Amino acid sequence: MNILKNLFLFNKKSEKNKEFNPGLVDQYLEIAKLVKEARIQQNLTIKELSYISKIPVRIINSIENNNQSTRPEYPFIRSILIKLEECLVLKKNTLINLASKERKILKKKGKDFMFRKFDLINTWQGSILYFFILVLTIFILKRYFILNVNVIEIQNIENQIIDK
Repeated sequence: MNILKNLFLFNKKSEKNKEFNPGLVDQYLEIAKLVKEARIQQNLTIKELSYISKIPVRIINSIENNNQSTRPEYPFIRSILIKLEECLVLKKNTLINLASKERKILKKKGKDFMFRKFDLINTWQGSILYFFILVLTIFILKRYFILNVNVIEIQNIENQIIDK
């Protein structure tokens, strides 16, 4: 059972650290403050900023309110932050530098998850597993139908004997 836990769950260290990671929270709080202050200085509403930047209102809200559940993952948020820097006339790479720190933290966290590395579709292990499942299915179906055919043949022979 412990082997399955190790395959499908994070290590114990990452479970403890998953609840509280001050570095990750501080970076997005700073990004949120910078975006909100720059938007207010430009006298823009969130809808106006959304119209100018072509970024949905809910994403701008999630960035400004530091809402982790609706905020996009790193590769997507990087392009969003670049666009926000341009639209809010911020110093180049101020927001992106904060997000790149978050990327390094996520890389470390991703190494602890072992099941993510096991790809059933695109690896040779997945092909072998798929092959064995197919062969096992064929053997089970063959055995089931052979047993049923034998029962049907025995019933036919009994019916012929009874008819005579």
